[in-house]
Parts: sequence; structure tokens; C-alpha cells
Amino acid sequence: MEKNTVFWFRRDLRLSDNKGLFKALSGSNKVLPIFIFDKNILHKLPPQDARVELIFHTLQKLNDELEKHESSIQILHGEPLAVFNDLCSKYAISKVVTNRDYEPYALERDHTISDFLKTKGISFETHKDQVIFERNEVVKADGKPYTVYTPYSKKWLYHFDNTQLETYPSENYLHQLVKNTERNSLSLEKLGFQKSDLTIFPLNFNTQTIEEYEATRNFPALESTSRLGSALRFGQVSIRKVVAEATACDNNTFLKELIWREFFMQILWHFPQTVEKCFKTKYEHIQWRNKPEDFEKWCLGKTGYPMVDAGMRELNTTGFMHNRVRMVVGSFLCKHLLIDWRWGAAYFAEKLLDYEEASNIGNWQWVAGCGVDAAPYFRIFNPTEQLKKFDSKGVYTTKWVPEYQTLEYPPPMVDHKMARERCLRVYKDAVA
Repeated sequence: MEKNTVFWFRRDLRLSDNKGLFKALSGSNKVLPIFIFDKNILHKLPPQDARVELIFHTLQKLNDELEKHESSIQILHGEPLAVFNDLCSKYAISKVVTNRDYEPYALERDHTISDFLKTKGISFETHKDQVIFERNEVVKADGKPYTVYTPYSKKWLYHFDNTQLETYPSENYLHQLVKNTERNSLSLEKLGFQKSDLTIFPLNFNTQTIEEYEATRNFPALESTSRLGSALRFGQVSIRKVVAEATACDNNTFLKELIWREFFMQILWHFPQTVEKCFKTKYEHIQWRNKPEDFEKWCLGKTGYPMVDAGMRELNTTGFMHNRVRMVVGSFLCKHLLIDWRWGAAYFAEKLLDYEEASNIGNWQWVAGCGVDAAPYFRIFNPTEQLKKFDSKGVYTTKWVPEYQTLEYPPPMVDHKMARERCLRVYKDAVA
């Protein structure tokens, strides 16, 4: 029986410049491409999760392309260990190739799969694809990880050169795939999911977006951000292509945002406990109020603070929220309402199309003041002033909160001055 190499698609849903796929296709074996809808992940998600829908339709598009090469991705559903056990019984597999993932569950899963494959005499080969620098590649002189962004970014830029942007033309070797045009009958319904009703906006990634990013990024009404988050999260676009375009522009503000992404990824890799725990452990002593009725008003965008409400309604409707507004709504939840950052992080994890565990945790701990390189606890965004500064004409706000400035709009659920003083008192007591 002819030996095959399995390529396991995960956070790299593209056929071009895919390093792991390129390495698999460059070998002597025919390559069997697979994707696994992981039951260990899916069972935690709501039945209308737009991310599952996005992945499913992306895979269908990839298979439309692969039909031209008389092949297709096998789309499988189950626990990864059981799936690989079944694959090993059907195919003569010499190795499994994939691109690395750095989240705690992914690391545990890959360790389990690697150990299983060893018992079958099958190698497990992984490659760096979703970042420019990973794990210990950007660390201090003593080998310890950076926990402050600015020195990390300086070292990142010091190490960076065009060798990191080498492309991997996997699209030129698709003839090496196993011939198989028969698609399985998996559907969203069979996966246990329904079509969502989200309004999903297209990418806005171009040279103009990058060059004007510093001047426009804080104004949500302009819709001038790249909307690259979900495309990077699911690997629909190569990080090398994005960084190449960012470095080709004079303004490096956009590039620094990409470095923030890698900073948080290496933090999660070095400090996996931050999924559940504050990086600054003394912040575990904060006496959160955690009132469910307050949390519900925040979730629904009915706080009486227009920019907060606009952001939450944008999130609930589109699966996206403007970056400036994310800071405002996060600060409001943790500082004004004294609700645990973990509640907010969990809600974002459920709603954001571009949800990425490292960035989500890193940013929520930043806004709560308890993470690496965090805003100090006494920095409390005034949502009214943020509205005046970044949406002074109310264009963004009235788009999502049409009753704003009418008698229907509720008064603020909490007084800013009182909430600020209460927050300072509670935080000070916790970290003293």
C-alpha cells in the first residue's frame, strides 16, 4: 500500500503560502489533507456560532478550488485522537504534518496526538506559520520572557529582517495531493449548529488602510480598520504577506499592532495560567461586585452610556467591535461595574468572530489592570469623554443606538464620579 502524508489544516485555512502544507507537498508522498471539527471545542459553543459557520464555508471554498486538482479536504468530526485512530486504520500513513498552535488546549492535544502516532511508527511534524516569531525566539538576554510590550517590540524589530518573510508557494504543488473529489456529507446541522444571523463585513486591508492607520484608527465611525482579525485567526491570509505589506509602508503603527498580537501569544505560551488567573496575583483579591443584572445590561448595550452601548450592540450584531471601543466597554465593565474581567473575556470569547485566546486574555487583563504591561488600576476611561473625543458627531453611536438623544434612551446605570471613586477604593484595598 502506498504511503501517505497527512496534512492537518487548523488555523491556516488557505492553499497559498502555507508553510506546513508546502513542506508536506514537497515530500515524496502523496498528501491527504484533513480538517477536524473538534468535539472537545464544539461542545462548549452556542448552537449559532458564526465562527463555526465561517470555518465551514471557508472549507467549502477551499474544496471548490481543490476540485480543479481532483482532490478535496476530508472534513471530519470527532475527538482528534479518535479521528487519527480511524485514519490509521484506513490509510498507510508515514507522517502527519501541521502548523503549530500555541494555546494551552492545542498544546495538550498535539502532545496526545504525537504520542499516539509514535505508537504507530508515524512521525508528527509541526511548522511555524501563524506568527513571525514564536515561543523563545524573542526573549531577554537572560532567556526570560518579556512581560512589557515596548522592550519586546524593540527586540522583535531588531531581530526582524526579510528572511522571516520567505514565502512558501504551496499553491504550486497541489498536484501532490491524494486524488479524491468525493466530499463527505457533513453539514452545519450535522455538526449541531445553525446558520447565524450576523452581518459579516469584508476585509478592509490595503495600503491606504495601513498608511492612514495612525491617524484614523481611534475613530469608529470611519470604519478604517483592516478587519484582519478573523482572517489572521483562521489563517485565511498569511501573516508573512500582512507583515510584508505593513513594513513596505512608511508608517509602522499598523506593524506595531501585529507585534502586540505576537507579544500576547508568547505571554500565553510562557504563562498558560493567565487563561484563568491574573498575571499580577495580588489582583486576585479584588472584591468584584459581579451583579448579574448589571452584567446583562452591559451585554445587551443598555447601560445608558452611548459609546458602551454602541460597542456592545455592534458586537452582538456583527461579531466585531472597533478596537478603541473595546477598551471603553472593557474598562466600563471592570472599573465602573466592578465585574470580574473573566466574565467579559468569556462573553467576548462567545461573540467575537476574531476571538483569539491570547489577545482576548491579554487585552482584558490590560484593561482590568491585572496583566502584563497593564494600564494602571487608577486609569479609568470616562465613557462620556471618550464619546466626545472619538465620536463627537455621534455617527458611530447613533448607527448602533438609534434611540440615543431621545426620551427612550435610559439614564446612565451608574454615576461616573461615584463609580470611579468606588473602583479606586476597591482596587487599592485589594493590592495594598
